[in-house]
Amino acid sequence: MTTQTATLAGGCFWCTEAVYNDVIGVEKVESGYIGGTTENPTYKQVCSGTTGHAEAIRVTFDADQISYAELLDIFFATHDPTTLNRQGNDVGTQYRSAIFPHDAGQEEEARAAIERNAANWPQPIVTTIEPLATWYPAEDYHQEYWSGEGQRNPYCMAVIPPKLQKLRKSFAARSKAETAGA
Repeated sequence: MTTQTATLAGGCFWCTEAVYNDVIGVEKVESGYIGGTTENPTYKQVCSGTTGHAEAIRVTFDADQISYAELLDIFFATHDPTTLNRQGNDVGTQYRSAIFPHDAGQEEEARAAIERNAANWPQPIVTTIEPLATWYPAEDYHQEYWSGEGQRNPYCMAVIPPKLQKLRKSFAARSKAETAGA
């Protein structure tokens, strides 16, 4: 097993966490904050848009089961990488589309993924590639949100199932639910 880490921001971290928790080869998904200036930011501070942080996920994965490039293709297929500082009704720099590579190889893969996925979108991809910065885990109640409180949250019920459907349709062989016969 070759364990690696990917850090991605694709809007609401509850939504991206739910997607990656359903991906074969993903061992752990942690919601958190990255790319800002405030030390130890809280959810309320990040939501204010004043800290510079993005809501993001840190994905621990087995590179022998799924490649970083495949994780990036899932990323581009399950959020809108063409809207600047916005995902649906979530507006602000905290909802930006960004990749935070952990090394030069991941940075090269990120650039290749943007180029490879550009043809799938009618508008240009605005996803940024940003330097890896200090990671701040989100508060405990944000972790594994979809599997708990999220399925009672109207926002999550409106946004997450379509993302999971995209994953399961376009990446059926990579979906834990699809390979389990769900």
